[in-house]
Amino acid sequence: MKLSEREWTVLDALWESGGTALGELTQALQTQTGWNRNTVFTYLTRMEAKGLVSIDTDGHPRRYRAALSQEDCRAQARDSFLQNVYHGSTGDLVAAFLREKPISAQEKERLRRLLDEMEV
Repeated sequence: MKLSEREWTVLDALWESGGTALGELTQALQTQTGWNRNTVFTYLTRMEAKGLVSIDTDGHPRRYRAALSQEDCRAQARDSFLQNVYHGSTGDLVAAFLREKPISAQEKERLRRLLDEMEV
């Protein structure tokens, strides 16, 4: 599932809070986004329909939580990027980064060790 930049913003706030009420979330996002309560509520309900947010309706006020872990979302985004841009070739991705942005001798050694550990 591809997340929009705004969905990432909402999820980041939810991951940071561990779960929060609408008012608290609106306050947390206000400075960064300028969104009002209705805008935040709209994002939350749409994201819940997509399975990105869970809503605890037992208490008052309702609590909103990310339905997926941050690492799961990052893994999906990495995989999507790799498939769409490099047709699944991790080697091509790494080579492109290394060609465009040189790495230090320390980083090269760390990368070599990682590849050796992976028996690549």
